[in-house]
Amino acid sequence: MKVRLVVNIAAMPGKGAELARVYRERCAEVMKEPGCEQFEVFQSVLDPDRLTLLELWKDQAALDVHAGVNATRAPLPPGLRAEGSSREDYEYNPVR
Repeated sequence: MKVRLVVNIAAMPGKGAELARVYRERCAEVMKEPGCEQFEVFQSVLDPDRLTLLELWKDQAALDVHAGVNATRAPLPPGLRAEGSSREDYEYNPVR
């Protein structure tokens, strides 16, 4: 079963564009991982310091491998990400 993640990310005030750029670079890396079908960051039009990361993984096993890879990645640059992020995991069942 495919797994959809919706991750809401808060940037430090005025740092949304810079954080989005950093995430776009990371998205390009993650999209090369086996089982990754989508890994995209979106910046809010109404609040540029709010980002949403949409992930789609072939299955839970692929997501688990990604978690292991993430543990070895360099952290994001300091001073960009604020407190207040959230993550929701869903079984991906398209209705179309």
